[in-house]
Amino acid sequence: MEILFTLNGKRITVETPPDRRVVDLLREDLGLTGAKECCGSGECGACAILVDGSSRLSCLMAAVQLEDRRVVTIEGLSGEGALHPIQEAFIQAGAIQCGYCTPGMVMATADLLRRNPKPSRTEIREALSGNLCRCTGYQKIVDAVELAAARLQEHGK
Repeated sequence: MEILFTLNGKRITVETPPDRRVVDLLREDLGLTGAKECCGSGECGACAILVDGSSRLSCLMAAVQLEDRRVVTIEGLSGEGALHPIQEAFIQAGAIQCGYCTPGMVMATADLLRRNPKPSRTEIREALSGNLCRCTGYQKIVDAVELAAARLQEHGK
């Protein structure tokens, strides 16, 4: 089946079985390995991507669901050669330990800050509750989200 969608700002067409999982399409067919496959059942959030601006678990989506949608992966979150303010905040706050959960955390944060530019710590914890960090670095992740929110507000983004 031919599927036409926008991936990281570029309109693309892919030939794929309609039931192919999006995480497999991205990682194996398109070479975008930022979305991690971990649990494969929607429990951990490591495969989070943005679909039409909202965080979605790519391990639970079929490729056919991407038709005419706008998809952003961690690779497309920022411009060429620069990190997104959320990524910078995660680095500055020390919110990256092994890094396996980081892309999913960053994408969930992008969704949260789009909907709620100034979340409380409780709202941050609720928004990221579907993303597991096996290193248990949650305190620094919440700190990073607060820092990212402040920076995005400073820059009017």
